Amino acid sequence: MSDDRILIHLPAFFGGIEDFIRLAETETIELDLAQGAIDQLFNDQFVETSGLQAIKRREQMLGIQADPARETMEFRRRRILNRYQTKPPFTVRYLQRQLDTLVGKGMTIVSVDYANRVLTVTATVDNASVFKEVLYTIETTKPANLVYQQNTALEGAVALEEHISTREMTWIYKLDGSWKLGEEPFLTYGPEVPIK
Repeated sequence: MSDDRILIHLPAFFGGIEDFIRLAETETIELDLAQGAIDQLFNDQFVETSGLQAIKRREQMLGIQADPARETMEFRRRRILNRYQTKPPFTVRYLQRQLDTLVGKGMTIVSVDYANRVLTVTATVDNASVFKEVLYTIETTKPANLVYQQNTALEGAVALEEHISTREMTWIYKLDGSWKLGEEPFLTYGPEVPIK
């Protein structure tokens, strides 16, 4: 038996007629599709619940050229929200909060040297799309009298090892005319001998 979505609105004697039962099943499918479209339309009103088409439309409105092969839907949503939230007045705290939202909490440090008028942002960013959005956010929010300086932070430790070796060099060319350019190299190297 079909969903009672349609039949409950009809007189009871229609419930026993096969044509009306099939018609009710067909209309139920159509109503479910219409309800799904209404739900999607409602979800598309908000960036965080938007579908792909609504995200594309918003990116087009904001002049964003997305790369779906590299960028996730979550990043694309964050970028759109970032663009919508980039409204004055701007403060260092506001910029820090925006970058924490984009990159992740604790992944960026914003500081200002007011005497030298330098805005320094130290960031641990390994994704080019995220870095472009960070740059856009900084260029949009920084005052014209500040110079932007980017510092890159690396995660992890760097290990150094020291190796010293020597190599004997034999100069072949002579300035007396006996050496012909292109016939022999300028010099040759001997084998590398480790010292330490």
